[in-house]
Amino acid sequence: MRVGDTVRRPAGPWTDAVDALLRHLHDVGFTGAPRPLGRDEQGRQVLEYVPGECGPVDGSYPLGELASIGALLSDLHRATEAFVPPPKACWQPAIAPDREQLLCHHDAAPWNLVRSPRGWVLIDWDGAGPGSRLWELAYTAQSVAGLRADRPAGESARRLRALVDGYGLAEADRPALAAMLPRRAAAMVELLRRGARDQIQPWARIWTEDGVYWQETTRYLATHVPLWERALSD
Repeated sequence: MRVGDTVRRPAGPWTDAVDALLRHLHDVGFTGAPRPLGRDEQGRQVLEYVPGECGPVDGSYPLGELASIGALLSDLHRATEAFVPPPKACWQPAIAPDREQLLCHHDAAPWNLVRSPRGWVLIDWDGAGPGSRLWELAYTAQSVAGLRADRPAGESARRLRALVDGYGLAEADRPALAAMLPRRAAAMVELLRRGARDQIQPWARIWTEDGVYWQETTRYLATHVPLWERALSD
């Protein structure tokens, strides 16, 4: 909840590690995250409130904005490379990543991207934790570039290229990203399916509301892997 120029969030076992990460990002000059401000009298996490608005949930950003969001994610990954987690750091990413390469946000999606006076800012860091560049980039590309079954594949390919060029992904890594897109979406399907089976919220609710969307998206991404590869390499 917002309190004046701050946001207050319930603290959990992961909060100390998240605060340490956010302090590191602030110290190295990364402006795309809120500053941590300690705890309040109720023990809640206190964060800087970042004014602005979130982007379109369906990922219908203009191509120029996709490039700038790709650049934000690239800046984040460079900034976290030197981060040393505190002893016994606890993290809670919702989905286990393909590997642990560096610290990632794990939900860099439209609902967590704020257009602020200082540029794009990522909020809601509770799910931060170890991950890999391609794992995170695949999810952000799918959600922010709006790679979805109701969008013509050629248009999706152009949008994907804009975001990945903004990120500056090396040419050698681009085929692997194309293959990672359906793999990352399939991991989301599995998370939601397990949540529905075990009645774990909010995953059970999201499965009911959006399970079909995620299954269709996974098939769409898998069907067009050769197109994604060509779009990223041309």
